[in-house]
Amino acid sequence: MPAFSRLIRFLSKDGRTYYGDAILPYGVTDLAKVAQANVIKGDIFGKHDVTEQVADVKLLLAPLARDDVRTVRCLGLNYEQHAKESGMPIPKYPVLFYKPVTSLNGPFDNIPVPELAQQAEGLDYECELVAVIGKEARDVPESKALEYVLGYAVGNDVSHREWQLRRGGGQWALGKGFDGWAPWGPGLVSSRIIKDPQALNISTNLNGKTVQQSSTKDMIFGVAQTIAFLSWGTTLLPGDLIFTGTPQGVGSGKKPPLWLRDGDVVEVGLEGVGTCVNKVEHVKSRPKL
Repeated sequence: MPAFSRLIRFLSKDGRTYYGDAILPYGVTDLAKVAQANVIKGDIFGKHDVTEQVADVKLLLAPLARDDVRTVRCLGLNYEQHAKESGMPIPKYPVLFYKPVTSLNGPFDNIPVPELAQQAEGLDYECELVAVIGKEARDVPESKALEYVLGYAVGNDVSHREWQLRRGGGQWALGKGFDGWAPWGPGLVSSRIIKDPQALNISTNLNGKTVQQSSTKDMIFGVAQTIAFLSWGTTLLPGDLIFTGTPQGVGSGKKPPLWLRDGDVVEVGLEGVGTCVNKVEHVKSRPKL
């Protein structure tokens, strides 16, 4: 069990980057509102200590440094109502795909949309519970699976439906794997705090309007079942991220479709964890040398 309760990674007002245990006012659970943290020393996946050193938070960063992330696994069609709105049958097994680590982004960073993804409409949002593996796991029984969780965050599996479903040759990765297309955070809440990940409200707001509102109880494969399944014959490593799927209400499921536009502000939230707020930004390709 980790020593921290609510892990954040942040740029401090002293100019240094720290891991810390968030200090929140009484009754506040949204890690996006953190102003101070107790600095953590040591290996967050191994021996570490929550020190008495208090640092002021200037900017929240992605909860794990890129070097501390091993893989980014994702589940598709893992909420019953989302599968129905997609016109797809309920999966018999978890639908697994991967996003590159370069798709990870901070909880308040802009979502960069490259020129390739500007060629057609189809940019979509997906709020998701993210589980982070804290220790090596292989052939884990479902009854023990949550013991391998370092903590929980919320993420946005940004997707371009045209590239995901029509131009990607049947593979989803291209339409979901552009740089910065997986904002997550705003921190990691320990499984000691969140004892039941299947009882959390989850939502997306677009430009201040709620477009997704559900509960993780609608998952087809819960977090424990997912970890157990993914560990059968495949070793999960400390620092593996699992985006566990999105509920109903995605833009592609609306009539007419609700696509993200340049300048839109997307806020994904998870009860007990907090919110990530990201602005969509169309960017130009880098000049060729």
